[in-house]
This record gives sequence, C-alpha cells and structure tokens, in this order.
Amino acid sequence: MSGLENKVALVTGGSRGIGRAVAIKLAHMGARVVVNYSSSAIEAQKTLQLMGEAGSNSIIMAFDVADEQAVEAAVERIKTELGSLDILVNNAGISVDGLLMRMKGEDFDRQINTNLKGAFNCAKACSRHMMKNRWGRIINISSVVGQMGNAGQSVYCAAKAGLIGMTKALARELSSRNILVNAVTPGYIATDMTKDILAKAHDEICAQIPLKRVGNPEDIANAVAFLASNNADYITGHVLAVNGGIYM
Repeated sequence: MSGLENKVALVTGGSRGIGRAVAIKLAHMGARVVVNYSSSAIEAQKTLQLMGEAGSNSIIMAFDVADEQAVEAAVERIKTELGSLDILVNNAGISVDGLLMRMKGEDFDRQINTNLKGAFNCAKACSRHMMKNRWGRIINISSVVGQMGNAGQSVYCAAKAGLIGMTKALARELSSRNILVNAVTPGYIATDMTKDILAKAHDEICAQIPLKRVGNPEDIANAVAFLASNNADYITGHVLAVNGGIYM
C-alpha cells in the first residue's frame, strides 16, 4: 500500500475506538496526524502514545466539530503549524438511542449537529485548502444502519444516511480538483459505543453476520487507509461496506 509521507491528516473523534485505530494506521503510513477530540485529552494523548515513534510528528487538538467557527479556526491552525491539510476523516459521532416516541428534540439536535453538521463543517473548511492544492481525500465514517435502518436509532440512522448522500454530492462537486470523497459503513464494531448492546446480545448479533463475528476498529482503519492511499486514485463517491456481510 502506498505511503502517506508528507501528508497531513485530520481525524475527528480520534481519541478512542475507530478514530484511534484510523489515526494510528495513518501515522504508521507516514502521515502527520491531527487527533481531534472534544473532551478527553487523556484518551487523545494515549492515541499519540500508541502510535509510538510514528506519532512523533502528530498532535492532538480539541474542538467541537458541530461549532463551525471552532472548526474553521482549527483548520487554519493546522495549516499554519503543519503546513498543509490533505486528508480528512470525518469520524466524530454520538448515538442517543431510543424509540421515536421517547426521543427528545435536544437528542435529535445533538446527533444531527455532531454526526452530520460536524462532517459538513469539517469538509467545508478542509476542502478550501485541498482545492488550492488540487489534491485531497475526504473519508466519511457512516454506518451500516444508515443503509438498512435499525429500531431505536431513527435519528442516528438519519444522520448516517445523510453522510452517504453528502459523500456522493461532494464527490461530484470536488472531483475536478482531484479531491476524492468516499464513505465507509462499519457494521457492528467492538468499541465503547457498541459495548452495551454487544454485552446484552453478542451471540444474537453474531448469528446475523455471515462471518459470525463482530469487527475490530482496525478493520475500519484498513479500509480508510486504502481510500486515503494512491491505490484508490480512481475511486470517488463510493460507499465501502465493512460489515462482515450483515448488509449486502
């Protein structure tokens, strides 16, 4: 797989789970990684530590992806301090589960603002720099439930489905500047976000998956690394399913 030397990557929500695995993978491929987090500086710092020597040129940066001004300020800082911004991985996300009739308006707003508007804010700010350089990669972390739906996750599903639509639209908008925009749709992955549901229904979930197991964050990181590399130069507007076959 092609290296990412001299590339700068921003991974939102990079302090744990999928984001952490993605940040570590990109760093090991040679990229200087900006590990974004919203509240847990300790966990973000741990991500850098887990990179080992590959993390020596990487940094952590706190900002709320849902805050447009904070995102724009962060992107300007990244360009000033690191000299470029070439790869964006929109991974930051939250889930507030509950049936529609019990879902509060503020829970709707929180999920849409982080999961969908946050990706919009980051793509808008980062793409300006990518357009000037005529090179860029934007990779949106959606979800299998954005494709197939899931009871008790109507808002989360809507936000993740929105990411898929945004991916396809941005791929058409930005292709003339050699900016590739793709999405990855993880299935059930063993992370903090899924630990409660997996603790309750691990065997039942695995029974629905053709590969008969849940995935690991590294499974998603490998897919992101491919889409960020030169090996994916002719792929844009694509939705790459990494779900063990639960949805085809």
